[in-house]
Amino acid sequence: MTDIPRRAVSRTAKLAALPLGFAGRTVLGVGKRVTGLASDVISAEIQQRTAEQLFSVLGQLKGGAMKFGQALSVFEAALPEEVAAPYRQALTKLQEAAPPLPTSSVHKVLAEQLGPAWRERFVTFDDSPAAAASIGQVHRALWRLPDGSGRDVAVKIQYPGAGDALLADLKQLSRLGGMFRAIQPGLDIKPLLAELRERITEELDYELEAESQRAFAAGYTDDPDIYVPEVLHASPRMLVTEWITGTPLADIIQTGTEEQRDQAGRLMATLHLSAPAQVGLLHADPHPGNFRLLPDGRLGVIDFGAVARMPEGTPEPIGRIAGLALRGDADGVEAGLRAEGFVSGTDPIDAHALLEFLRPMLEPIAVDEFRFTRAWLRAEAARLASPRSPAYQFSRQLNLPPSYLLIHRVTLGSIGVLCQLEAKASYRGILQRWLPGFTPVG
Repeated sequence: MTDIPRRAVSRTAKLAALPLGFAGRTVLGVGKRVTGLASDVISAEIQQRTAEQLFSVLGQLKGGAMKFGQALSVFEAALPEEVAAPYRQALTKLQEAAPPLPTSSVHKVLAEQLGPAWRERFVTFDDSPAAAASIGQVHRALWRLPDGSGRDVAVKIQYPGAGDALLADLKQLSRLGGMFRAIQPGLDIKPLLAELRERITEELDYELEAESQRAFAAGYTDDPDIYVPEVLHASPRMLVTEWITGTPLADIIQTGTEEQRDQAGRLMATLHLSAPAQVGLLHADPHPGNFRLLPDGRLGVIDFGAVARMPEGTPEPIGRIAGLALRGDADGVEAGLRAEGFVSGTDPIDAHALLEFLRPMLEPIAVDEFRFTRAWLRAEAARLASPRSPAYQFSRQLNLPPSYLLIHRVTLGSIGVLCQLEAKASYRGILQRWLPGFTPVG
């Protein structure tokens, strides 16, 4: 692979070819049905081929296409098993890998960011990437310290042309809703794309990412649960941080022990809920590739390109309304949601029906311990996304205020990872410690 295809015509052609291929496979499936082949075999075949083409193209293009694929991949746990199975392998690949840049391009970026004598800044530098992501790839190196010794570091290098690619991809992806509905029926990708567009341009500035990482590191200094690597150097398109060794959450999802999965899930929830209070920031990219379970049991967090600034912490109404719902206060829940804009204007709404609509979502915090599972998430997805479901019909009376969109998206993404992990923990206890306004039941 060469540099990111930067010309809009080239990138658009690759993305535009996806629905054509999908349509062709669907027609092929219809033809095979006429010949008498089993429909479930045909559907699985079409899904598998679609997955391979879709995620191969997203990975090759990187930029916004790859980032969108990563954001989408955390929802894999919500898919019905017969749909999810053909996609799972391709989705997992997206979370941890993408085709690498050629060595010459890597060296060019290093020279631009560190000067022509860039090699003097390292004792050693491995030209083969250790990991690849949406807008950059990571190399392992020994960073030269003032005394001449080396420190084991991760060097993140931004792909040339990433900025142009991001905007072009997000615009084109908005036209591919039909394909993504094949992955998750009922999914409206437009709000997800709009929110990603706002956040993702910040990721292009590695100096801004370094600032966020330093803030997290300060907020979690000597923390027993969360570890943030030290930043050693930052420039607009290169970031040098302490190298940490641990087990990627993507591996734990696939082959981890029950103890590892429970531990990883508990720590993911702790990070999500504690960061606004500890740091005034929310980690806004909860896909498994950004986390490692360290040998000492802590959660290592290795990517801070997408964060949300929450200087006042998590909005207090979230915890307060959740507590009211758990205590069965239907009128209090309705008043709280109306005040925050979830119920529009003065439109009448059945408060008790609203409470019953919310109760299944709150099941993980209604008990002392809860195990997130794919089955639970699939049931919730079916309840909320099927037009024939009473919950779906009721949801049409509700709004998602713009100020809550990011929190909603990150929370859903985190829950998706917890369900992939099938992690058990005292999530209610974590909320009681970290969520403002949330009080124990009873």
